[in-house]
Amino acid sequence: MSQDMNAILASQKAAHLRDGAPSAAQRADWIDRCIGLLVDHRTEIVEALNADFGARSREASAFTDVASSITTLKHAKAHLRAWMKPERRKPTPAILGLFGARAEIRFQPKGVVGVISPWNFPVNLTFTPLAGILAAGNRAMIKPSEYTPATSELMARMFAKAFKPEEIAVVVGGPDVGAAFAGLAFDHLIFTGATSVARHVMKAAAENLVPLTLELGGKSPVFIGRSADMGVAAARIMNGKTLNAGQICLAPDYVLAPREKIGEFVEAARGAVAQMFPTIRDNPDYTAVISDRHYARITGYIDEARAAGAQVIELKPEGEDLTQQEHRKIAPTLILDPSDDLKVMHEEIFGPVLPVKSYGAIEEAIAYVNAHDRPLGLYVFGQDAAEREKVLGETTSGGVTVNDVIMHVAQEEIPFGGVGPSGMGAYHGHDGFLEFSHKKAVFSQVAKELGPLKALRPPYGPGIRKFLDGAITR
Repeated sequence: MSQDMNAILASQKAAHLRDGAPSAAQRADWIDRCIGLLVDHRTEIVEALNADFGARSREASAFTDVASSITTLKHAKAHLRAWMKPERRKPTPAILGLFGARAEIRFQPKGVVGVISPWNFPVNLTFTPLAGILAAGNRAMIKPSEYTPATSELMARMFAKAFKPEEIAVVVGGPDVGAAFAGLAFDHLIFTGATSVARHVMKAAAENLVPLTLELGGKSPVFIGRSADMGVAAARIMNGKTLNAGQICLAPDYVLAPREKIGEFVEAARGAVAQMFPTIRDNPDYTAVISDRHYARITGYIDEARAAGAQVIELKPEGEDLTQQEHRKIAPTLILDPSDDLKVMHEEIFGPVLPVKSYGAIEEAIAYVNAHDRPLGLYVFGQDAAEREKVLGETTSGGVTVNDVIMHVAQEEIPFGGVGPSGMGAYHGHDGFLEFSHKKAVFSQVAKELGPLKALRPPYGPGIRKFLDGAITR
């Protein structure tokens, strides 16, 4: 399989050299073909995702994986011509510009970009990076997750229908294929997934000095200020926590709430969940956990917390039994003031379990967040502008949504990415175009000979000495 992948990569690199940087029209055509695939295969995509998860909301799949991908692709198509234009910069020293010298940045396709997409939103997290990759004029090789085999096989068939292998190719397979894929000599590689796996991807890419974009995760905190509307905050937090059953890299991972408002948050969260999910067991809107391994991991967090004496609150209809069910559904579950030695407080949860920790002063909550790895997302609820600015100014995260959760990822005009253990590099919109472009610096010198330029060459004389006396100053 490694030999086959190398052959595909070689054919894509050869085609890139043969054809050169694609025109704006060619890039738009590639993007249009991607949009066509999503539109034409909408039903198949939704059904494949439902099959892979065992139970996944069809409406949520159509929104998160199909519609959202189309929005991103259309945005890139609408702006790529403007993005492709060289960016003028001022020459240094500025006087050279008066004589006709020019400095600029030209945006050149890197060549072939590898995409390792995850299982939680396998379609969206394939097509969303493709928007920037194709807008920048690159070709792509894609390795989707083995945890969603039906969706991965469907994507392989889809792309094969609309693209030549030298344009876009999909490689399916298990961990061995993924490891070999990460070691290919791409011109750029984007990986979306777990931090633990990213360390192996980064080591493999380092063998060929392949530049990386890593979209990881971490424990994204939620600050609830004393000025927050608790009903609004709880509804939005629980919506983010139950979307895809919390299997989102940006899902709120734990809540920090004022000590005296914990009970109010619990009741508001209970009401919000009851309104969204009057039943959970047979509700087609409620998504199952992806695999038995992940189900055991998440229920293990709950069992450990109970055994340690933490208060565990399942937000499910009275008497509804989820222990005997066809699928791996876990009810939204709150764990109140868990101790920090529990696994639920130092591992990314990636499920519908939400620890709620109390604080006295906002400084206490900020210190808690800063004592841990920098997260991919951070969320702040409240109307107190000074408190909000304090949280934003004194914490570091990949991105922030104020008075909601997750939504900054949907903004095409701002970058999406992590920091430190939650990732490196950023994409979406113009930032995606820049991420997958080589920013070539071009300086065009004055054509005719000038005295000041000549003075910079030996034999050195009064001209260079005068220049140096003027340059070496405080």
